[in-house]
This record gives sequence, C-alpha cells and structure tokens, in this order.
Amino acid sequence: MTSRVGTKGQVVIPKAIRDRVQLRPGDEVEVELRDDEIVLVARRRPARLGGRFALSGMAARLLEDRAREPR
Repeated sequence: MTSRVGTKGQVVIPKAIRDRVQLRPGDEVEVELRDDEIVLVARRRPARLGGRFALSGMAARLLEDRAREPR
C-alpha cells in the first residue's frame, strides 16, 4: 500500500492497516527513524481504573511518580 505526503507533511494510514492494529481517532503513534526508514509504532493507552478507585486520582499520581523515576 502506498500513501502520498500532503502539503502539510501529513500521511494517511490506510484503513486496512488501521483496522488491523486497532488504531482509532485520537490514538497516538510514535514516529521513529531506523536507518533510511520511517517507522510508526502504535502507543497503547493504559486501561482506565474502575470501581472505587476510578475517581481517586491515584492512577495520575502513580504515573507522575513514575515519570520522575530515573530511567
């Protein structure tokens, strides 16, 4: 499959590929350069918390703490 680069540098990912990797509007893709190839990697969102912790803010605090950890 091929796509064209538009005047703003945008490329449309063909529907068959979007469906296969379950990309939806608003999903993020990471753009990587590997030698002379441009590679798109789907970024998966973590599942939302449910139950009694859904509105506690605990997940956001955990993610903030984790972002501050050295890698």
